[in-house]
Amino acid sequence: MATSAAASASILAKPLIHFGRRVLDRTAPGTPEATYRLLNVTPLTPHIGAEISGVDLADPIGGDLAEELRQALLEWKVVFFRDQHAFGPEHHLALAAVWGEPEANPFFPTGDTVGVSRLAKDAMAVGNENIWHSDHSFMADPALGSVLRAVEVPEAGGDTMWADMGAAYDNLSEALKARIENLTAVHDWVPSWGSLMTEEQIARLRERLPAVEHPVVVRHPRTGRKLLYVNEPFTTRITGLSDAESQELLNELVLQARIPEFQVRFHWQPDSVAIWDNIAVQHYAINDYYPARRVMERIAIAGVPLS
Repeated sequence: MATSAAASASILAKPLIHFGRRVLDRTAPGTPEATYRLLNVTPLTPHIGAEISGVDLADPIGGDLAEELRQALLEWKVVFFRDQHAFGPEHHLALAAVWGEPEANPFFPTGDTVGVSRLAKDAMAVGNENIWHSDHSFMADPALGSVLRAVEVPEAGGDTMWADMGAAYDNLSEALKARIENLTAVHDWVPSWGSLMTEEQIARLRERLPAVEHPVVVRHPRTGRKLLYVNEPFTTRITGLSDAESQELLNELVLQARIPEFQVRFHWQPDSVAIWDNIAVQHYAINDYYPARRVMERIAIAGVPLS
């Protein structure tokens, strides 16, 4: 019996397998409890993701409501609104403006309104966002957040997931935290978006979008909370390590986003709206609906340098 137990323990003693309790703090220690007067907050998990009701996003957003929306996003990292049937491009821009200026993605098709990207997927344009990633991490000032509206959704499937990268950091071993504390990593769009381009196209775009470096562990610009900041498509190597060491460490770090306890999953309906904190989370658009049609409209919010 003892031999069998020892064998089981050995099988489970793998670097990426951690079972039992996890640290799932919604906010950084010492953060005051948030209160809301103008909106209702319904958590989808204890630490990430909440649906907000009692707000019509087509109405003007006053200063008090804007502050409560900002607070809710800091607390829950991604928030959702249902049944925003009157929500149009002008409301989309006004909502994003609660956090900052719109930021264009150089690889996304534009919609009918400047600043709004239209992402239409069907049998001819297959969705390729089904990888854990942080928007615009390949830019010197990565997007602070994104506002996504569902225009047309498939009959089934097409959900999106978000992963809390504060929880991902909190649950690393103390030895691994110490190892990565002062490391930086290279982020580059070429291995992903560049795979669809010619060498000439890459060279032209490279002039204004060079590879950039960000800390492996960043502090959130508003809360100061430590976050793991590496992602699969855009983080290409860790600075100062050999190729083998860099790849081994990245392999372990990027997998943290895949742990279900760190995630929330949202099922879209027409006229649902999601807002997420792009520094605090990564996201994954599930591509299980092909060849059905899925149309979304997105605004990214301009960012700041990370430290």
